[in-house]
Amino acid sequence: MMRHVPGGTGSAGEDRRRGRERAVDARVWVRAVRPWSGAAGARSLVVRAAGEGPGRKDEGEKDDRGEDMGEGANAVLTALGVLGTGLVAGVFCAFSTFVMRGLAALPPARGVAAMQAVNVAALRPPFMTVFLGTTVLSAVLTVVTLVTWPDEGAVASVVGGALFLCGSFGPTVAANIPRNERLARLDAGGAEAAAYWPEYVRGWTRWNHVRAVASAGAAPAYLLALTA
Repeated sequence: MMRHVPGGTGSAGEDRRRGRERAVDARVWVRAVRPWSGAAGARSLVVRAAGEGPGRKDEGEKDDRGEDMGEGANAVLTALGVLGTGLVAGVFCAFSTFVMRGLAALPPARGVAAMQAVNVAALRPPFMTVFLGTTVLSAVLTVVTLVTWPDEGAVASVVGGALFLCGSFGPTVAANIPRNERLARLDAGGAEAAAYWPEYVRGWTRWNHVRAVASAGAAPAYLLALTA
C-alpha cells in the first residue's frame, strides 16, 4: 500500500516550473547607490535576467543626451552668429550709404572733428561688445565646425565664419583702424588734416564697403547653417 508523501513529486514539479518562469520572464530592478556619486547622485542599475549587460542602455542614453546637448549649443551659437553679423552689417551699411557722404560734404575741419568724435564713440562697449563678440563667436564656430564637421550646415557655417573674419574683422584691423589712428593725431583745424581728409574718406569708405558686404553675406550663411 502506497502512502502519499507531502511535498513529493507534484510539489517539486510545481517549484521547478515556477523557477523556470522566474528565470525567463522576471526583470529584477536593483536600486543601488554608486559609492563614488554620493547620496545626492544615486543612480539605478538595471540587471536583466535575459542576458543584457548592466548599464548598456544607460550608456547609450548618455551618448544620445550628450549629442543632443552639443547640437543644441551649436544651434544657439549659430543663431547668435546670425544676429551679430546682421547687426554689424547694419552699422557698416549705414556708414557706406549716408554717414560718410554727409561727413564728406562738410568743410574739412568740421568733417575731421566729427569723424574723430565718431571713432571715439565707436570704442565704447555697445558697439565693441557686438563687433568683438561676433568675431570671437565666428572663430569658435569655424573651429568647432572644422573639427566635428556635422552632417548638415557645415559648409555654410565655415563660409559665414570666413566671410566675417576675413572680410569684416580683417579689413577693420588692417585698413580702417590705421586710418583712424592717423586721423586722431591730426589737429582738426590744421592744414595737414584738411589735406588728408579727402584721402581718408575715399580709403576708409572703400574698405567699409568690403566690411559691409562681407558681414551682410555672413548673416545668411549662418542662417542657412542653422536651418539646414
